[in-house]
Amino acid sequence: MRLIRALATVATVAVSVTVLGCSSAVPPSAGNAGPGESLLTLTDVAAQRVQLADTVAAAKWGTDAPINDPVREKAVLDAVAAKSAQLGIDPGVSRAVFTDQIEANKVVQYGLYSSWRVHPDQAPTTRPDLGQVRPVLDRITDQLLAELKTTQQLLANPSCTAQLTGTRHRVEQSRQLDRLHEDALARAVSSICRNPP
Repeated sequence: MRLIRALATVATVAVSVTVLGCSSAVPPSAGNAGPGESLLTLTDVAAQRVQLADTVAAAKWGTDAPINDPVREKAVLDAVAAKSAQLGIDPGVSRAVFTDQIEANKVVQYGLYSSWRVHPDQAPTTRPDLGQVRPVLDRITDQLLAELKTTQQLLANPSCTAQLTGTRHRVEQSRQLDRLHEDALARAVSSICRNPP
């Protein structure tokens, strides 16, 4: 039922997200937060990117713009790798994490397209401007990189996976994600923990 409600209001959400940016539903982690709390901001920023996929889907719906765009994806990943090197983050790690972000975005877009084809009355009736979405994506990219740097040691800890699972569930509840967006968020964070062998 939440998915239907979300689909019905995607145009309104799209405008709000584009104008205001993706507001954080979960407060940023404090500097003295425990290990689970320090993953909260990272997971919430990934969730913001997942939710922004609704706006991207609405912008592309009914156009020739492809969901799968390897040229654009390569440009994003190359830019992320370059920024990572400047920030002291392993570019290979950032590439893996951002590949997951891109794939999670596609999960949402394909899911929405499928639903809109079955229920055309729920398809967006207005088309957000992708030119206004890109600066929001850029801001989210910078936030994700900052959080990857802040949490580098924790992400290599053997307890990371369990902590991330708990944090992901908190973010899902806080943002009231439906199943489609929960699945996408799980995909978005799947390479974050890098447990040592």
